[in-house]
Amino acid sequence: MNTNTSNTEICNLEVQIVKKDIKNIHLGVYPPDGKIRVAVPIQTTDEKIRLLINSKISWIKRQQSKFLEQERQSKREYVSGESHFFMGNRYLLTVINSNSPPRVEIKRKKRIDMYVKPQTTLKKKEQLMNAFYRSELKKETPPLIEKWEKIMGITVKEFKIKKMKTKWGTCSPKNQRIWINLELAKKPRHCLEYVLVHEMTHLIEKKHTDQFNSLMYFFIPQGAQYKQELNNDILAYSKWNNLTEPSH
Repeated sequence: MNTNTSNTEICNLEVQIVKKDIKNIHLGVYPPDGKIRVAVPIQTTDEKIRLLINSKISWIKRQQSKFLEQERQSKREYVSGESHFFMGNRYLLTVINSNSPPRVEIKRKKRIDMYVKPQTTLKKKEQLMNAFYRSELKKETPPLIEKWEKIMGITVKEFKIKKMKTKWGTCSPKNQRIWINLELAKKPRHCLEYVLVHEMTHLIEKKHTDQFNSLMYFFIPQGAQYKQELNNDILAYSKWNNLTEPSH
């Protein structure tokens, strides 16, 4: 897809403009600092973009204020006593020097144990924790997909996990494939289930139409509450350099 990306100042706001082969305009404000991104059809004029931003100033500033007020983690150092989240609960990390294979375990209600060799780097510890989260999501997700396949009368051929900066999940209806954000391992199980059902609904209705919303909230009546919970939860530390499409 032909894409042209640029940054400019509009109404005293820095805006990332992405021109590409699409039919509609998509405006998004992104965590953690409220960066503004607008995706527009290739032929859209600068004046039309300026008028759009000007008309949405109040909304943009409200979204930016929410992000700036939102609680967020500092960069994780992976040292004993540090807080980490798993399935919606806060745990204290205990780093245990060991010559056994590196691993992460939850043996007690409020503690996560990380077994590593002495002098293990921060990067390796982060990779180990992410591997733990990935492994747990791989256990939690298939039963939920199977449950909702039966309820919704559809089939998911494949699901994958990856780190995403602005989406909790995404779907490829053509391939019947779902991607979920690795960060969901830190959120309550009902949030994981909500995201899965949201993406599975796209296998029935590709776009966010009225029909999609009707189906989504028929399957998960508390969907709006769960969406708000995800959006209001503590933000993980990230450099957030690259922006993508607005989250669902």
